[in-house]
Amino acid sequence: MKRILLFLATNLAVIAVASITLNILGVGSYMNSQGLNLGSLLVFCAVFGFAGSFVSLFLSKMMAKMGTGTQIIDQPRTAQEQWLLKTVRELSEKAGIGMPEVGIFPSPESNAFATGWNKNASLVAVSQGLLDRFSQREARAVIGHEIGHVANGDMVTLSLIQGVVNTFVMFFARIIGYAVDSFLRRDDQENSGPGIGFYVVSFIAEIILGIAASTIVMWFSRKREFRADIAGAELAGRGDMIAALERLRSEYDAPSVMPATMSAFGIRKSGQSRLGALFTSHPPLEDRILALQSMR
Repeated sequence: MKRILLFLATNLAVIAVASITLNILGVGSYMNSQGLNLGSLLVFCAVFGFAGSFVSLFLSKMMAKMGTGTQIIDQPRTAQEQWLLKTVRELSEKAGIGMPEVGIFPSPESNAFATGWNKNASLVAVSQGLLDRFSQREARAVIGHEIGHVANGDMVTLSLIQGVVNTFVMFFARIIGYAVDSFLRRDDQENSGPGIGFYVVSFIAEIILGIAASTIVMWFSRKREFRADIAGAELAGRGDMIAALERLRSEYDAPSVMPATMSAFGIRKSGQSRLGALFTSHPPLEDRILALQSMR
């Protein structure tokens, strides 16, 4: 229920922001008696495309906390929490970013994430399972990896890329929908406005184009994982970063410790098909380890 409410709240915020922006820009309907107004259509798609991307970015910390049950550490109560705060502070200063919020989320899986719209106002959280099973040096490397994401500005860059992708998916889907609808109309329906075919074909085209275009976003996501691994190696030591990835790989290979839910963390084996690899957000652990081993 919590996820559904977050989804609905986010979409309502997107519609509100986009509607206000379109009114400010004075953009009305992108379709008139002459057909599609491509300029208005592009603005319409850009406003909705970027609104969805940036609303999600600005709400990312709140959504991450609510979605994962992350408990923010304000006053450390245990030695483990004290170590976590000290480590995040040390690595953040080393990376040249502001101290993030630090949290722990109740998951038995080895996991961690960083999010936030501003590198000086971010959130770094790790799972209880990671803290319990990883050595401090391995956990420190994982934290360095996440801080690397923040320092590299990956969240903002990914949102920009997603906004561009959203814009052109919506734009070309509506052009395809209009073309098909125009082809199917009878002569006496020429000036009657878009028919049902426009909406049906636009919807289907948006799904197909969206799936195809997601490979662009996933390509960037894989690249940023390599960059975050390098950042983790520079912040916490290459040997420890490799050891952390080796630990993740060993847990992935042991179903009793780490079941298929690890795939939600974005980790996959190298044996996946080429087509499937295009839609993954993380490179294979084997490739990430080899990349670090080949660092000079």
